[in-house]
Amino acid sequence: MGLSTHVLDTMHGTPAAGMAVSLYTTGGKDGAAILVKNLVLNADGRNPDGLLYDTQSLQQGTYRLVFEVAAYFRARGVELPEPPFLNEVSLDFGIADLSQHYHVPLLVSPWSYSTYRGS
Repeated sequence: MGLSTHVLDTMHGTPAAGMAVSLYTTGGKDGAAILVKNLVLNADGRNPDGLLYDTQSLQQGTYRLVFEVAAYFRARGVELPEPPFLNEVSLDFGIADLSQHYHVPLLVSPWSYSTYRGS
C-alpha cells in the first residue's frame, strides 16, 4: 500500500512546510545508503507528489528518511546555537509486509522529536 511521511512542527503548531527530506534505501552492499529521492514538504508537511513509494514500487527491506531540521527552523527565523542541538533527524526503519501501508510521521521542534509507525 506504499510509504508516506508527514512532518509537524511542534514549536509553531503547524505542518513543517518547506522542510527538505531525503529518502534512502539502506540494504545495499556493505550497508551503504543509496539516495532514492530528495523532496521539499508542501504546505501540509507532506511529499507534494504523494506517496514516497507506491504499492508497486515498494520492496521489503530497510530504508532511511533524513529530515533537515535545523535548516527548516532557521528558515522560519528561529535562532539556533551553533552547532544546533538537532541538525538532521535520521530515521532508519524496515518494511516487512508489502500488503500494509507504512506511514512515518515526525513531530519535531529544535530540541526534540518523536516518531511512530502510523497508518
